[in-house]
Amino acid sequence: MFSRSGYSHAISAEIGNIDQRLRALERQLERAGGRSAANAAQAAERVGETIVSALQGMADRVQGGANSVRDEAAKIGSEAAKLGNHALRRLSSEVEHRPLVTLAVAIGVGILVGLATHHRSSPQRPAQRRRR
Repeated sequence: MFSRSGYSHAISAEIGNIDQRLRALERQLERAGGRSAANAAQAAERVGETIVSALQGMADRVQGGANSVRDEAAKIGSEAAKLGNHALRRLSSEVEHRPLVTLAVAIGVGILVGLATHHRSSPQRPAQRRRR
């Protein structure tokens, strides 16, 4: 019976030792898991910051491009207005100096536009063209 008791005591001691080792291992895993979670959170935060930075850079470039296009469109519009005003002054001057020539040119252009739109608005069938 004593041998059994000694054996049981040795087993019990070994079980206690195993239990202590398991608990120590558990604590180490918890600490490592906590560090891993913190590291993962930091990594996710860094990735988020990188994405935000990249998107902000893209937005800045798009906004800069839009500003450049707007400025270019304003410049082109200004030049078109200058050319239009110049053409209007020149036409006005020609009308003052040569009214009959200007009137003849306007009538000629009107006739050409009228003929061009008349042919487009009333298409003739091939049979009708032969009769005329």
